[in-house]
Amino acid sequence: MKIAEGLTGLEYQVLMGDAGAEVTDVIYDSRRAAPGTVFVCMVGTKIDSHRFIPQVLEKGTRVFVVEREPDAETAALLASAQTQEEPVTVIRVRNARSALACLSAAHFGYPARKMTCIGVTGTKGKTTVTYMIKAILEAAGKKAGLIGTAGAVIGDRTYPTANTTPESYELQRYFAEMAEEGCEYMIMEVSSQGLKMHRVDGIEFDYGLFTNISNDHIGPNEHASFEEYLYYKSKLLNLCRVGLINRDDAHYAEVVEQVEENQMAYGGAGRACYTFALDSEADFMANDIQYVSEPDFVGLDFKVSGRYGLEVRVNIPGRFNVYNALAAVSVCSFFGLPKERICHALEHLYVNGRMEIVHTSERCTVLVDYAHNAVSMESLLQTLRDYHPKRLVCVFGCGGNRSKDRRYSMGEIGGRLADLCILTADNSRFERVEDILADIRGSIEKTGGAFIEIPDRREAIRYSIVNAQPGDMIAVIGKGHEDYQEINGVRYPFLDRKVIEEVIAELEGGK
Repeated sequence: MKIAEGLTGLEYQVLMGDAGAEVTDVIYDSRRAAPGTVFVCMVGTKIDSHRFIPQVLEKGTRVFVVEREPDAETAALLASAQTQEEPVTVIRVRNARSALACLSAAHFGYPARKMTCIGVTGTKGKTTVTYMIKAILEAAGKKAGLIGTAGAVIGDRTYPTANTTPESYELQRYFAEMAEEGCEYMIMEVSSQGLKMHRVDGIEFDYGLFTNISNDHIGPNEHASFEEYLYYKSKLLNLCRVGLINRDDAHYAEVVEQVEENQMAYGGAGRACYTFALDSEADFMANDIQYVSEPDFVGLDFKVSGRYGLEVRVNIPGRFNVYNALAAVSVCSFFGLPKERICHALEHLYVNGRMEIVHTSERCTVLVDYAHNAVSMESLLQTLRDYHPKRLVCVFGCGGNRSKDRRYSMGEIGGRLADLCILTADNSRFERVEDILADIRGSIEKTGGAFIEIPDRREAIRYSIVNAQPGDMIAVIGKGHEDYQEINGVRYPFLDRKVIEEVIAELEGGK
């Protein structure tokens, strides 16, 4: 690849060498430096990789993309390395992260263009919606790859990812593997950080979904304010051909304001935007919602109306999962899929760690969810109340070395909404479990809610099931899909679902 080809569409300045220089790979980690690579220097919150130019030069890299001119010492070093046989090229760009995204896409042959690309953003629901879309497509016989919180899923392989939206080079590498695998669709969670850090630059999404937005991810290493968070969440809608927005969201009008005017007009500049809702007039609407709780099924029935008609049964409980399913159905309505395949996929859906029903019987219903903050916990418990369980039992803790406000608020919510709270370990990290539970306990006691403390998470889960009363609903929350417990810097294997299955097998084997 010639550097100039990879930077097509970006403004750049050649400080040294030739923009026609050819490279065989793109790197942003100095440890991967080798002859033939281009090193993209980025300024991060903790590390400025411009300072690694000397080490990278020593390893044989001769092409550099920078955000600022090298200092005098580095410039002299680059000049001294310049030879006719091995010329050095230095190109300055306005934003190196955006350049990395463009170079990576070019390096892998623009693989996203070979698939229908679907991006999903929002504070809540991203993971569930992406899995719903994937399930629907595969039920209709389509091959689809997925990238998100649970990793990159390609065929029968799942690759762990450090971020919900990986760095642009990794994204393009996954896209290339999906295309090679024969995937017709690519579905991904697009985080606000991924948008802010230019990880999805250069990707033309065919469809973009905006699920909702609430006050989250505000802090020193995330977003400076809610306004900034909203700006980046909305940005996905400017990167897609067709956008779908939750019309019921409290910030809907603000989202619309953030989106380019021509994209909001139907068909404007080749783009279109549609809405979905439960409580508002929208292009896609859900109505006649029924909460279903049977010995072998806990979920929802509802009808889709508006631009598309369908009767749906969803194998995950909760009103917010009506929104998630409606969003998935709305985007899939554009693909001409058999309606019976859409219905089958949603009725037999499985989303790892998200409102995941692990066991249901006359004895009790046990589910696992990733809810690990006040907003998601309150939403979850209020949702489960709609199913009128005999008792609502909540097994939870809080992560160590995190804000204590989360413990206080989750304790208050548990005491107010659950009939019994079982306080236990989460990822205690470098704190004592007993100290974390003491903070939660203080908030629960103020509500007068019933609770017990069992620090060992395995024993806490076992207690909840062994002592269940017929008709109980047990929510084991906080870890969801995580398959470890982090204690004093060490991650030990632990999966809530597996523990629940072992306890149930033990009880049923003892009959």
